[in-house]
Amino acid sequence: MAAKGSKGNRDRFSTTTRLRLLGEQTAARVYRSQTRRQARRSRLTGRAALLVLVVCTLVVALAYPIRQYVSQRTEIADQEHAKNEAERRVEQLRDAKARLQDDAHVVRLSREHLHYVKPGETGFTMYDPEASGSSPHPDGGKSADQPWYSHVWRGVDEADRREP
Repeated sequence: MAAKGSKGNRDRFSTTTRLRLLGEQTAARVYRSQTRRQARRSRLTGRAALLVLVVCTLVVALAYPIRQYVSQRTEIADQEHAKNEAERRVEQLRDAKARLQDDAHVVRLSREHLHYVKPGETGFTMYDPEASGSSPHPDGGKSADQPWYSHVWRGVDEADRREP
């Protein structure tokens, strides 16, 4: 047994055994360092960094022209809307002009708005204070009973009271 034990000790210290143990330890170290490098590489590679740099450069380079394009498109839409409104207004004015060329329409307007009457007709104007919610005078019709010069003096007094 002693011989067997001495052979085991000899194997333990033999060159082959030492080389095998050294190789296993080195392989374990290399494997650990590779897994660390792979963990670091998987986060950001050189190609990925270059791609991110190119994308950021494109975004920065295109941001201002795209903003200008969008604002110009908005301005064009506003101008087209204004043009359409102006065309609609021109059509309304042309229609009004065409109606005013008709003598019957002019007579009707003058009778309605200017209270004209034809010879032999009697014109009536009626005021209904309940129908018109407000008085034509700013002070509610109270100054209608006063002479004209009191209105002038009131205007002068109010002008003096106002601060510049």
